[in-house]
Amino acid sequence: MAENYILEMLGVEKTFPGVRALDGVNLRIRPGTVHALMGENGAGKSTLMKCLFGIYKMDQGSIRFDGKDVTIKNSLDALNQGISMVHQELNQVRSTRILDNIWLGRFPKKGLFVDEQKMLKDTQEIFSNLGISLDPRQKTKTLPVSQAQMVEIAKAVSYHSKLIVMDEPTSSLTQREVDQLFRIIRELKKQNVAIIYISHKMDEIREISDEVTIMRDGHWICTQPIEKLSTNDIVRLMVGRSLDNRFPEVAYERGEKILEVEHLTAVAPDSIKDVTFDLYRGEILGVAGLVGSKRTDLLECLFGDRRIASGTLKKDGTIITNKNPRQAKGHGFAMVTEERRATGIFGEMSVGFNSVIANIRKYKKGPFVFDGPMDEDTKRVITSMKVKTPSKNTKIRSLSGGNQQKVIIGRWLLTDPDILLMDEPTRGIDVGAKYEIYQIMQEMAREGKSVVMVSSEMPEILGVSDRILVMSNGRLAGILNKKDATQEQIMELSAKYL
Repeated sequence: MAENYILEMLGVEKTFPGVRALDGVNLRIRPGTVHALMGENGAGKSTLMKCLFGIYKMDQGSIRFDGKDVTIKNSLDALNQGISMVHQELNQVRSTRILDNIWLGRFPKKGLFVDEQKMLKDTQEIFSNLGISLDPRQKTKTLPVSQAQMVEIAKAVSYHSKLIVMDEPTSSLTQREVDQLFRIIRELKKQNVAIIYISHKMDEIREISDEVTIMRDGHWICTQPIEKLSTNDIVRLMVGRSLDNRFPEVAYERGEKILEVEHLTAVAPDSIKDVTFDLYRGEILGVAGLVGSKRTDLLECLFGDRRIASGTLKKDGTIITNKNPRQAKGHGFAMVTEERRATGIFGEMSVGFNSVIANIRKYKKGPFVFDGPMDEDTKRVITSMKVKTPSKNTKIRSLSGGNQQKVIIGRWLLTDPDILLMDEPTRGIDVGAKYEIYQIMQEMAREGKSVVMVSSEMPEILGVSDRILVMSNGRLAGILNKKDATQEQIMELSAKYL
């Protein structure tokens, strides 16, 4: 008896200049199942999905969907055939309403005009079925990232698709929203919808997946029922080696106080209020809290990207003012932002440009810019950060998320900061690249520099931080030492001012 598959991608090959991205990859998905697609950044997962959506044309291979051989020319063709995708990086028209984003390109009509009443009714019905409490007439730009992500999931469901690809769908969701998403996924399974679930979060994969396919360096490695693979098995198959520990072991030795933050309050009334803490040389200070706790606001205030109403900053005992990022850089601060594509990279520019842009004044003498030092520093970033790229001239948007992040961190390390602010530094990054970023952070600490890291991943906060600062509704709820901290304590503090 033939196996029942909703999707079969067989012998898929794709080559770019200097890179063989996919080499004879097979992917088979059963209806009504959640199929995890795993691999390090650069393993070929995104390229394979872009071939499925017709964004890339396969060099070799075939696609069979819902019992028929198909050729998918573009994303609209994929949607029309019953395949939709929830992207990690949101592609929404932020200036329009939620319901406009959901029905964009297929507005229901009443004669020559858009049927607003039907569009609203249909959106409300989808939201009701998915348990989403939003007004569809609300402007999309007013939504936090977590709610915007839920709108994208609702949009995918609205196509009545037989297969939905979810690329890191929980990267910006609270635990409550993750639970809600999993409830939606289980409901879709009952309707015989198949889900391709791309994530680097092992706990989620084990909870929601039925099967897992692992890729490495453009090759298919294995497909197995999830219960047959331990977490260590998955990591070993993904990276080609065993990672005995998820976090580097480092004995933290506290240095002198480098930063004193006293009664810091932002101008915006819904931002941080009266936050006081100290930071020490050689310390990695984790910042925990729920979505909406204003963790990012805290980093933006320190970096001069958000206006301060009151409070003082002292660096090495001297009062400083960071009115803007340029001043902050002058005082030895650097910041890696959360939204990599929106505020981190210059997507159309080269890896070289993205490596040196924060340090551009170093290469100028009068009206002239000297290429030699820039090339040397670019090479330094690529080598020290282990960036996988065909060349320094490659557009950074074509790199995997993990490699983009390594370029961004390398860019800021070239400025030789004393204090590195990192907002969700490993969001959407695989376990191998995460470990490398943790090692970079630990190396900075060993050199006597300091790191302030915002993270939504509890294991990361507990595994990497020396102390943990917990935010709740814009206020400092408490600071825990690593050896004393537990997940329960952090969650309890996170809810302190709700």
